[in-house]
Amino acid sequence: MYRPEIDVDAIEAIDAHVHIEVSDDGHQALPADILEASAKYFRAETQKPTLAEIAAYYRERRMAAVVFTVDATTRLGGHRPISSRDIIAEASDHADVLVPFGSVDPLQGPAAVDLARSLVADHGARGFKLHPTVQGFDPRDDAIQPLWAAFAELGVPVVVHTGQTGIGAGTPGAFGFKLAYSNPMLLDDVLADHPGLTLILAHPSVPWADEQISVATHKTNAWIDLSGWSPKYFPPQLVRAANSFLQDRVLFGSDFPLLTPDRWRSDFAGLDLKEEVRAKILKDNAIRLLGL
Repeated sequence: MYRPEIDVDAIEAIDAHVHIEVSDDGHQALPADILEASAKYFRAETQKPTLAEIAAYYRERRMAAVVFTVDATTRLGGHRPISSRDIIAEASDHADVLVPFGSVDPLQGPAAVDLARSLVADHGARGFKLHPTVQGFDPRDDAIQPLWAAFAELGVPVVVHTGQTGIGAGTPGAFGFKLAYSNPMLLDDVLADHPGLTLILAHPSVPWADEQISVATHKTNAWIDLSGWSPKYFPPQLVRAANSFLQDRVLFGSDFPLLTPDRWRSDFAGLDLKEEVRAKILKDNAIRLLGL
């Protein structure tokens, strides 16, 4: 059972968005053809760090990290996901720097709900990660509502991918992945229907930045993480919102290993932000959200 052991006074920042892309036995989170296309699009190295290597990486930088994978078993034709149970168990050995989230396949109906409950109650998951485009679901579908209700009942935050994704990008048809499922406005219905549910709208939601800001302004159970983009490319309206009326619900996230926290923080230092806001985004808001 995972229990956090993070000394929040000893760390400089909390990265709220870090992917586990390979397991200890070498199993990849995505099928080889999708992984190859994504690496080409991101110009990323094919070598992916293991969970233990990620822990050492963040420990060296005096940072903590929220780690997860994405379970898209159904949409990926039965491709086995990296086990959320294994991620949580291994994160327990690095509880000074890692906060494990689980992932379930929303297309698996009641089985996904049961797994979500078990990951929290039996293993200690501190939240969940979903990706509507890669997992192939419309967040508003009636069939998904029991899962949202379970997340709300469990009282844990859920990171939901929003905006364009690099997964499949640069290929004809992009492996059938549909961007419209990741429009943050689809999550407005979810937030309205489940007021006890906390959603983290992941990434600057290009091309729907205004929709993302609108949803987070209207619904206080919506947060935003700033992962996946260098801060120097953030939409200016998002920077203004983060520096003012959304300053208490915005989180630092890198999208490591696709974007390093070193690169992100270096570019973040160049943004025109109030110093008290900078501290909230880098660490303080995450401490509050994660109950650390």
